[in-house]
Amino acid sequence: MMNRMQGLPDGNRIVITVIGEDKVGIIAAVTAILAENKINILDISQTIMQEFFVMVLVADMAGSDLNMLSLKELLVKKGEELAVRIDAQHEDIFKFMHRI
Repeated sequence: MMNRMQGLPDGNRIVITVIGEDKVGIIAAVTAILAENKINILDISQTIMQEFFVMVLVADMAGSDLNMLSLKELLVKKGEELAVRIDAQHEDIFKFMHRI
């Protein structure tokens, strides 16, 4: 089944969230992991709320050989190094958990 909005097969899109104290290099560190694993960034939004850095990124894993569990492990490890929380979820799970 195709996702009509993006023209992508369902099952390839993920949502990555990052929350923590703002510091230099957060976006670079996360996007480097994605680039190294051939994960295409479709959309990215980031802001500073009070002193907190908040980022939401939508990406396509269709070109990657990495599975979701391995990606999550890489991102969690990087989050620990940066002292921020990084989470990745399949787009469908993210939508289900954040529905109104």
